[in-house]
Parts: sequence; structure tokens; C-alpha cells
Amino acid sequence: MRLLLAIILPWFQFFTIGRPIAGIICLILQLTVIGWVPAAIWSVYALSQYNTDKKIARAMDNGR
Repeated sequence: MRLLLAIILPWFQFFTIGRPIAGIICLILQLTVIGWVPAAIWSVYALSQYNTDKKIARAMDNGR
């Protein structure tokens, strides 16, 4: 679901992962038609990093 959100509304996806400043910058980028593609790519990349960080945090908590 978040991947679809990252492609359709890239700026909103940043708010769901707790990065509001990046969301505002992405919204400004997305307002230009040319900027939509880079905004979507950036959003998908940030989402994958967010998921990786969550997995690492879970692994560190389970190791204790």
C-alpha cells in the first residue's frame, strides 16, 4: 500500500514515515510536471530505506 502511495502521492508518503520536511520539498518538486518522476523515485527510495531501518532495529532488539 505504501509503495502505491509513494508512486501516486510521493509527498504524502514522506509524512507517513515521519519525514515532514522531505515531504514539503517533495511536494514542491511534484508541483512541476517534470519533477513528478524524480519525486516518485525519491519517495520509493526513501520508503525502501525506511523499511530497511525498521528491519535492522527489530533485529537489534531481538538480539538482546
